Amino acid sequence: MNKRRMCFAVDLRDDKDIIERYKELHMPGGPPAAVTRSLRDAGISELEIYLIANRLFMIMEVDERYSANEKSRVDAHIPEVRTWNALMETLQQELPFSNPDVASGKWRCMERIYSLAAQP
Repeated sequence: MNKRRMCFAVDLRDDKDIIERYKELHMPGGPPAAVTRSLRDAGISELEIYLIANRLFMIMEVDERYSANEKSRVDAHIPEVRTWNALMETLQQELPFSNPDVASGKWRCMERIYSLAAQP
C-alpha cells in the first residue's frame, strides 16, 4: 500500500487546565473506541499529536483509502465520534493566522518545505 504523510496544526485554548485535560483525554484508552476505529477504518495507519505550549502538531500516515471528505461523511453517522469532535472543538481554537472562511475544522494542513530524503 502506498502511504503518505500529512501534518496539521491547531492551538488549544491557552489555559493550563484545558491543556492538561486535552493531554489526559489523549492518554491510551482515553479516546472512545469508536473514535480509534473510525481513524483506522478511514485508512489512517499512524497518528501522533505533539504539544508545545498550547500549539498542537499532528502527523498522520494515510493509505490510498483515506479521504477527509469521506471520513467526515462517515463520522457524521457515528454518535461517539460526533460527541468526541464536539468536545475537542471546545478545547481548541483557531490558529492566529487561520482563514475563518475555511470550513474544514480548526486543524490546518501544513506545507512540507524540507525533506532530508530529497537532498543530494
